Amino acid sequence: MSVVITGALGHIGSRLIRELPFAFPDHEIRMVDDLSTQRYCSLSYLPKEGRYRFLEGDVLTADLGPIMDRATAVVHLAAVTNAADSFAMAERVERVNLVGTERVARACAEAGIPMVFLSTTSVYGKQSGVVDEDCPDTQLKPQSPYAESKLSAERLLADLATSKGLRFVTCRFGTIFGTSPGMRFHTAVNKFCWQAVMGQRLTVWRTALHQERPYLDLTDAVAAVIHILRSDLFDGRVYNVLTENASVGRVVEVLSAYVPGVATEYVDAEIMNQLSYRVSSRRFEASGFRFRGDLARGIRETVEWLGGDRRWGT
Repeated sequence: MSVVITGALGHIGSRLIRELPFAFPDHEIRMVDDLSTQRYCSLSYLPKEGRYRFLEGDVLTADLGPIMDRATAVVHLAAVTNAADSFAMAERVERVNLVGTERVARACAEAGIPMVFLSTTSVYGKQSGVVDEDCPDTQLKPQSPYAESKLSAERLLADLATSKGLRFVTCRFGTIFGTSPGMRFHTAVNKFCWQAVMGQRLTVWRTALHQERPYLDLTDAVAAVIHILRSDLFDGRVYNVLTENASVGRVVEVLSAYVPGVATEYVDAEIMNQLSYRVSSRRFEASGFRFRGDLARGIRETVEWLGGDRRWGT
């Protein structure tokens, strides 16, 4: 038996591949990655308990049939995820996030393998109050090519479920925070931690300080995927997955407790008009999942991981 992880060396994948051997000790972990971000370090010091197989390949061009042969599930993480930068590379974002997802999904349908698809809470865009998965499609207002590509992929999977019998589940993840061997620093919490430890000003979007966003502890993200695999939760539904809703101001406040003296600088961004919104995770919790992540702990661990006591930039 085996689990296939596309984008296995990325921020989420590099943590997931380290937890899967303990959750599924009888499974081979097939790690697929094109190495375009050169995160070779994600393959270092993998737990000896794991049965690993690394396959260098691009989901846009690879022969997916042999990769998925006799797999029990596919966790599709391969994607371009930088929302702010996606405006400058919209064509590539659509190709990887939509066309790549379609290739993986069709291969899964043909082989009869269920698929975990990671989408984003960014598909909600402008909302007032708390929003959940029953929000009408007309109210989904993605604010970037990245979010648009994820929403298009969601709809594609629903169509393939009807036409090809695809078994899948869609997880709308909140903005990830927390450490991993393949972590990146383009999302709010991790970026702020990096800037603070480097002695830089925190670059905050001009309208964002008091706006709320859904955030997801990487510990919860990995546990959520394992929960889905264990529960066989491939019901074709959408699930919001987030640790908490928090304002940018709260993130800055918590970070200031671990890196005193941080300062902020307000900047403009192409998606700065996105309004505050809160997301409900009740549906996923009703499936039996319990969130155990913590924003303050995640920030502290990230600062420590970066060697925050050194204050590199001072």
